[in-house]
Amino acid sequence: MSDVDAEQLALDGLAPRRRRKRAPAAKTPAAKHPIARVVLDVQATHLGQTFDYYVEERHSEAALPGVMVRVRFGGQRVYGIIWERADASDTPASSLRYIERVVTDRAIVPKSMRDDVTAIADAFGGTRANILRLAVPPRVAYVEREQWERPRTGRGVETRRRMYAGAEQESYAALQRLYGNIGLLREAFSKRGFQAFVFDPLPGAGHWCRCVAWMVAAAAAQGRPVVLVLPTMREIEDMAHALKAMGMRPFARTESASGSYDGDFTVLNAQMPPAERYRAYLAISLGRVSCVLGTRSAMYAPVEGNALFLVLDDVCYQDADGMMPYANARGVLRLRAKSHNGVFVAMGNARSVQSQWETDASYAKDTQVGGFSTPIHALPAATKESSPWVRWLNRDELTRLADPTIGARVPHTAVRVLSKALESGPVLLSIPQDGITEALTCSQCHRQARCARCTGPLERLHDGTVRCTWCGIATVQWSCPSCHNERMRVVRVGAAGTAQELSRLFRGVPIVLSTPSQPRGIVPEITFAPRLVIATPGAEPRVRGAGVAEREYRAVAILDAWTSLYAFGIDAGVDTLTAWMRAVALCAPRTRGGQALLIGETDPALAKSLMLWNSPLLARTELSERAQTALPPVFAAACVWGRRDAVKTALDRIGALGEGDFASIETSEGRMPSVLGPVPIPQPRTIDSRELEGTADRVKAVVRVPQSRRAELAIRLRAASARHVASREPGELRFQLDPKERI
Repeated sequence: MSDVDAEQLALDGLAPRRRRKRAPAAKTPAAKHPIARVVLDVQATHLGQTFDYYVEERHSEAALPGVMVRVRFGGQRVYGIIWERADASDTPASSLRYIERVVTDRAIVPKSMRDDVTAIADAFGGTRANILRLAVPPRVAYVEREQWERPRTGRGVETRRRMYAGAEQESYAALQRLYGNIGLLREAFSKRGFQAFVFDPLPGAGHWCRCVAWMVAAAAAQGRPVVLVLPTMREIEDMAHALKAMGMRPFARTESASGSYDGDFTVLNAQMPPAERYRAYLAISLGRVSCVLGTRSAMYAPVEGNALFLVLDDVCYQDADGMMPYANARGVLRLRAKSHNGVFVAMGNARSVQSQWETDASYAKDTQVGGFSTPIHALPAATKESSPWVRWLNRDELTRLADPTIGARVPHTAVRVLSKALESGPVLLSIPQDGITEALTCSQCHRQARCARCTGPLERLHDGTVRCTWCGIATVQWSCPSCHNERMRVVRVGAAGTAQELSRLFRGVPIVLSTPSQPRGIVPEITFAPRLVIATPGAEPRVRGAGVAEREYRAVAILDAWTSLYAFGIDAGVDTLTAWMRAVALCAPRTRGGQALLIGETDPALAKSLMLWNSPLLARTELSERAQTALPPVFAAACVWGRRDAVKTALDRIGALGEGDFASIETSEGRMPSVLGPVPIPQPRTIDSRELEGTADRVKAVVRVPQSRRAELAIRLRAASARHVASREPGELRFQLDPKERI
């Protein structure tokens, strides 16, 4: 029997059914606005625009702007957000597809949030899909039903506003005697126009919380939403305690039979469980919660109206997203405050150079993420009364005191002061770190070795050669500009054995270690009792006691201050001052006998700023130096990194090489090349063995342009990246605007 005559045998009644092909169901476009422009959840830069789809008549009422839909894109189904509805499309009708499914019953991305997403994407060179991936939490269906089925009521709104107004007046009466220009901030809450402020808080355990709580009360009394972006969960917990003390209720499940959720403020954090995060997001979007606080993910909270946007410690490295387009919280919050006609406040223990640039009318330029800000600084008398007595125990001071232990890590003068303080309460010793780092210094005067070309810090490679970490140029025949010595030495900084060392100086005193690398990790709080607390920056335990005097350290000592001379990074000085001020702020004021000791050699500008509690002193110095060297924020900057040939091609496409219009910049020192580098950088931590060949020659470059052309730089970099991906050019290529670390 041939193959042609072969037949598939089957038992009676089990013969395969012959299926008839069904004609596709006829679909009718919506009579009104039949075209939906959808932002797809596709992260490729060259696919960052909206895509047009038909809306069926049966989906017309549900497919509103802001809702989530499912569509077919290429050969796969993807989710997206309807950005707007239109009457016509530039795409041929034969190429348009229909929306397959409307996923959410209501808009999860409101109109103002869609406008903010577009502005953020343009400001940082990303796409709307990049921002939505970070802003909108993963969907949880039962949470939607729980939130949308709950009736919205306005009961108690006026009562709570009166409560906030009373709390605001009480707090303002106390703060008015401490800060100058604080009346301008209070007036801003009653107006309907954009205003920006830089707030320098006084020291004191929890004082910054009381200042922020007053701002929240002032905004809530005027019916304004509030967005607070804080560095870590420890600050979030401190702020939550302050809001509860003011009478605000956290967003949580009520005791009613329905088990609904209610509250005045909520936490929005990327580390939250998916259901809790989505519940908080919807509560903010629906206006059920007026105040949101969290880490950097809270900067995308979908608030409406003339909101207050506040960022604490804007110099923190945690404030930048870890994915494209690497937007930073300070820039996002200021941009959103401007688009909402709201109020923006940048608060920090130490004023950042960006904040100083904005408060200086001679430097400040109006950009998407920057512009003039009104400074709010404490009055001199209030600063002296609120701060502890800060002493700098360097070599000259110890010589004046005739201390025989000059050169010791903890000199005798410090031991005597700390022993006296331990008689009445806890003492905090702040150490720079637990790990080990390397720095090159002059072997004679111990100043950090820097590049003669761009003043960047030098580093020693594995083969023994020395090069600059900023511009990448090799360094030969180096000489110290201070003492003209020609020899360098390697300084290794470590603080792992601090506890063993101090146990011999303070015998019988309990010692508490609070660092991320210790077995107990970070200790959240301690009781008010004589004990020695050793902590790294950001890990200082809070003191819990009955009264205000029992919530403070009796003394604070900053060890190894000389390590600040060898810190890397363009913001090394401000970062160091921030860490020191954060620790000293936990100390009792001088009116209650509080003392702070800065032990070791350091930059006099750093020491003076700490002793006078005047961080603008250092910020002004840093800003002046950056104006001379054409560094941010005087100039806008972007980092471009990836494979060497890809980076070079991108720089050429944006006009930063050769005869391009971005190839040079005009500075106070004359014309300079706009590009620093490229310099080699290590492989990413997630490198795979199959990728080693493709990423072997990995470099980074910095492009500088005038602040007036920052927006143009972002658009050009996005276009260059999109072309690189669309053309399938080999090699990694990434970029970031306003990076914290340039090289």
